[in-house]
Amino acid sequence: MDDWLHRAPTAFRGKRIFRLGLAANYGIDEGGVRAAMDRGVNLFLWTMRSGGLGNPLREALKGRRDSVAVVGFAQAGWFGWGVRRGAEKLLRELGTEHLDVYLLGWLGVGSAWTSATERELVHLRESGKVRALGVSIHDRARAGSLAESSPLDLLMIRYNAAHPGAERDIFPRVRDAKPSILAYTATAWRRLLKQPKGWERPAMTAGDCYRFQLSSPHVDLALTGPKSRAEVEANLDALAKGPLTADEEAWMREFGRAVHG
Repeated sequence: MDDWLHRAPTAFRGKRIFRLGLAANYGIDEGGVRAAMDRGVNLFLWTMRSGGLGNPLREALKGRRDSVAVVGFAQAGWFGWGVRRGAEKLLRELGTEHLDVYLLGWLGVGSAWTSATERELVHLRESGKVRALGVSIHDRARAGSLAESSPLDLLMIRYNAAHPGAERDIFPRVRDAKPSILAYTATAWRRLLKQPKGWERPAMTAGDCYRFQLSSPHVDLALTGPKSRAEVEANLDALAKGPLTADEEAWMREFGRAVHG
């Protein structure tokens, strides 16, 4: 059953996911990762700089695979062969038989959507090596088109108080909760954590940024990239406040407009 902190997005085939997933490419150590796991985090983004995530994730995949979700990127997402080899490499690295979601990263800049890459992605899903297909993408218009007519199961998109354009360009084009929406860049690369010129009220906290994302009825999941255990604990504590109130949402949107400039 869905609630504020948990959802079963279509991309994850009914698996119950804690809505704030963890990326470890900003330096969090094993202790911080294990602390997040102890508090229920079960969605993990695996990248080439996953550091302290390695051992805890492999142990979790080995011991309780059905309750852990892992998302991985194709490292050479321009070519069909790169998509295929990338998935096989990730499976070996993680010691698992399948990935929950396999992504083409930063579509149009770091990867390409072609007949060859699409064919290999679909084949990987049909073979069971990956359960769902996705892309990370900043091009909102293109993301909206892919939401309407592609075999993708998940879109990883930029969405935050300074960049709410997905509300216009992407969310209305999602039908029957597919593709699932994974929001990232919650803090707008930390710009939302600082007061812009002329702003005399407080800035948002990282926890505010995640609550903003997850308070959207269209966002299934969000990603946090903490540097330390203290940061991940603070972010998780913030989620305990629940969805934004109307007043909180109003000031965060005003602040986001000020940050965007």
